[in-house]
Formats: sequence, C-alpha cells, structure tokens
Amino acid sequence: MTFDPIEKDLLEGLARNDRQATTTIYKDHYGMIQTMIINNNGSVDDARDIFQEAMVVLYEKAKSGQFELSCQLKTYLYSVCRRLWLKRLSQQQKFVSELEGKEAWVSAEDDIEQHEQQNHAFHQMEKAMNSLGEPCRSLLDAFYLQKKSMIEIASSFGYTNADNAKTQKYKCLTRLKKIFFAHYKTLDV
Repeated sequence: MTFDPIEKDLLEGLARNDRQATTTIYKDHYGMIQTMIINNNGSVDDARDIFQEAMVVLYEKAKSGQFELSCQLKTYLYSVCRRLWLKRLSQQQKFVSELEGKEAWVSAEDDIEQHEQQNHAFHQMEKAMNSLGEPCRSLLDAFYLQKKSMIEIASSFGYTNADNAKTQKYKCLTRLKKIFFAHYKTLDV
C-alpha cells in the first residue's frame, strides 16, 4: 500500500514508461543516493550505475502489478541502492559487511568481560593458594600444574601409596575451596 498518492502515480507512470515519472523520480532521489555512495568509497559514475540498477528493480516491480509500496519511495530506493552498493563493494573486496563487523565487536566485548572475570577468579585462587600452607600448596601444585601422577606424588611427599596421596589431595582441595569461596564472597558483596 502506498502512503502517498503522488508516489502511487509515479509508480504507475514508471510502469507505463512515462518519461515524466522517471524524470521526477531521478530528480527527487538521485542526489541522496549519490551522496550515500560517494561517502562510502564510490564515485559519481558508481552512483549513476547503482541508481540505474535500482530504477530497473523498481520498474520491474511496478510493471508486475503485484507491487505494493509499504514505505516511502525514497526509503525503498535508498535501501535497494544501499544493498546493491554493499554487494558491489563486497565483490570488489573493499568492504566487510556491517553485520560481520558488529558481530565481531559484540564477540570481542563478551571476550573482554569473560577475560576480566577469569582474571579476577585466578587472582582470588592465587590468594587462596597462598593462604593454604604446606604441604597442600605443593601437593596441589604438583598434581594440577606439574601434571604429576599420584604415584609420583606419593613418592615425593612420603605417602605410603597413591591412594593415600589421593586422599590427601582431596582434603587439600576441599580446604582450598573453602578458602577461595570465603575470599571470593567477601569481595563480591
């Protein structure tokens, strides 16, 4: 449905190949398209080409008899020209789509926030490890950071077997969790 009876008349004139309708559309809307294209890595020739392509699209739509304009003519032409221009720039490899750029930006923001949260948690874990004391700190360090097996830890720390070392590791880990969450909760409140 056309909002403006004048625009409806222009579309009907365009469909009938009325030169006056075509001239009016050019006169009213070409300047806006030229400005958009020149401001986005284009030339006057590019603007003429793109506007001509958009006019062909508009002509074919108007000629079909099925086309109902649901916005102002200038909005329709602008969006068609913009889409055509972005497609051409993409083909010329001069432009990365705005959507891709936006997704990357959002993703980067999410990554930064996640990184800051992880840094905070690591800092709190470091404090908790320093508060843990020996031999728990060394035992957890040997298992989680140095990737030593329970047999190696039992031998290094003087436990009678790997099961005893595993039990001690569990007790140390439980203590570390208590310290960590006690520190973490007081800082977040």
